[in-house]
Amino acid sequence: MRQLGVFGTPYALLVTYPLFTLPFTIWVLTSFFKGLPDELEQAAIVDGASPLQTFRLVLLPLTAPALVTTGLLAFVSSWNEYLFALNFTITNPAAQTVPVVIAKFSGISSEQEPLAEIMAAAILVTVPLLVLVLIFQKRIVAGLTAGAVKG
Repeated sequence: MRQLGVFGTPYALLVTYPLFTLPFTIWVLTSFFKGLPDELEQAAIVDGASPLQTFRLVLLPLTAPALVTTGLLAFVSSWNEYLFALNFTITNPAAQTVPVVIAKFSGISSEQEPLAEIMAAAILVTVPLLVLVLIFQKRIVAGLTAGAVKG
């Protein structure tokens, strides 16, 4: 991060988080795309669709549940990440993420642990995640059950 010139800035996290969430999302989406029937793509080609139109108009709508599910899982893993956020923003407190700031809460004296403040902050931090889950609830359930055996 120092060689890139982004150490101590939020850009350090913008570089590292995709590097660690991208393999997971590619792995999940590759298996999901392989599960799509080839006949859909062939039918779109027969109807005169270009490869880009086939992807955009036929395959992408079918993969929306998987895209939302993996996107949300990647967001949650980045949102809750602590180690890189602590190491890459240690020199710039203004760039620190919420988990790092919560971990640095301290009491009035050295013996006091501010549990009430930590728990209140943790609840406030989960509100955006809950809102996202409620907004995308149907797509998440569809994405999680897409590979399930139906009897």
